[in-house]
Amino acid sequence: MSERAIVCKDLTKRFGDFTAVNHISFDVDQGEIFGFLGANGAGKTTAMRMLCGLSYPTSGEASVAGYNVFKQQEDIKRNIGYMSQKFSLYESLTVKENIRFYGGVYGLSDKQLKEKGDELITKLGMEKEAKMMVGSLPLGWKQKLAFSVAIIHQPRIVFLDEPTGGVDPITRRQFWDLIYDAAGSGITVFVTTHYMDEAEYCNRISVMVDGRIDALDTPANLKQQFEAASMNEVFYALARTAKRSAD
Repeated sequence: MSERAIVCKDLTKRFGDFTAVNHISFDVDQGEIFGFLGANGAGKTTAMRMLCGLSYPTSGEASVAGYNVFKQQEDIKRNIGYMSQKFSLYESLTVKENIRFYGGVYGLSDKQLKEKGDELITKLGMEKEAKMMVGSLPLGWKQKLAFSVAIIHQPRIVFLDEPTGGVDPITRRQFWDLIYDAAGSGITVFVTTHYMDEAEYCNRISVMVDGRIDALDTPANLKQQFEAASMNEVFYALARTAKRSAD
């Protein structure tokens, strides 16, 4: 049996009388690409915040990278990477300065920063852009750089919150090549996306509806279960049962 990167049992988050996340249970294997889907209002952002150590659950159990979400939030933060749709690098710093800053935040030594920084720039083919301000780069380049910086410390898990929003299809495919490389090196990828073609790239997918996980399986099995030709059809079959509309 594979080692579990995330274990989640009956995880629940309430805000007063409103149950944002309602007793969700799932496991994610180390090195797995796990798609975490749901329409706006499904509760996936709230769930991800709990798993990242940014919000305390109301009840239930969960561990991330072996650490308890109730008691070891700082340990979780040190062992994960995170990238949001809203671009997370400093646009007024150069490519190299961003790499150095975030590598330092993640605890890399000066030697590691030099080695990993040079390796990252070469891998992305950004040697000529290394001293350019990040704000002057095309969006696709920014997103690939942001992802690479999020895993520069080789975390157990990287959380990607709609990382390819607004990016053209070719760049999205290149971004997914980086995801495959990361998973191949043993990093678990936990990704939310609104692009259903990207859902097909995941090893397994969960779909949240109104705070619950209403489906969880491989893309092939879900399409068979729902007699659907695509993940788009699966998603809409589930999403149209939702009764609420905001996280």
